[in-house]
Amino acid sequence: MTTRASDPPAVASATDPVGTTADSRAGLPRHVAIIMDGNGRWAQARGLPRIEGHRRGVATVRRVTEHCARLGIDQLTLYCLSSENWRRPAPELRFLMHLLEQYLVEERGLLMRERIRLAMIGSRDGLPASTLAEFDRSAALCERNAGMRLCLAINYGSRGELVAAARSLARDAAAGRLDPESIDEALVASRLDTTGMPDPDLLIRTAGEMRLSNFLLWQISYAELWVTDVPWPEFTVAHLDAALAAFAGRDRRFGGLTRP
Repeated sequence: MTTRASDPPAVASATDPVGTTADSRAGLPRHVAIIMDGNGRWAQARGLPRIEGHRRGVATVRRVTEHCARLGIDQLTLYCLSSENWRRPAPELRFLMHLLEQYLVEERGLLMRERIRLAMIGSRDGLPASTLAEFDRSAALCERNAGMRLCLAINYGSRGELVAAARSLARDAAAGRLDPESIDEALVASRLDTTGMPDPDLLIRTAGEMRLSNFLLWQISYAELWVTDVPWPEFTVAHLDAALAAFAGRDRRFGGLTRP
């Protein structure tokens, strides 16, 4: 089921991290994934360069990450750069990489304060060495944290991920290390970038587009979808709470007639 929303209704989800209890977290998704769309269009609508939209979007990332961590959500996955985004103008891509590096440095305090762990999915090939170095430093700094996992999808494409998994399984089968008849869903999942991570329970997309954009196609098989017309720079904690409230009201039967 897909919900499309424009203005967040009043919701009863916990917005104050102080005093949040197990009971107040009941009904929250374990894993939230977000397609952060609309940065460039938001800027152009205001006569600003597209890169200004990306800059403003970083502030939204900070708010959403902090809120999810304080609510007790296990994992937040953000679609930062798709493998198809390399078709964009070179100056915009250079700015995105610079902005990502800046984010990785400046948010280390937040990561440590909220005990957030950092992970990445996507291909490291083609990413600037400086960007990868800052990511690795941040990931190492917070690797012993016990809070929410923040997963950044960078240079990520789900079809490419599935092709890589198929090649890995084929190599093992050709070498005699794997019986093709033993391949099941669990084995395929173990070769994906997201191995060891829970599948998303809730997928949020901003800026009104009703498509998946090659994002976690295997993993979102039973995710609940929530779409808002609000562009990412204007996405607030209230919008996130509205999505969480909508999720809590869904009847998730996973193909059966009753809840598992």
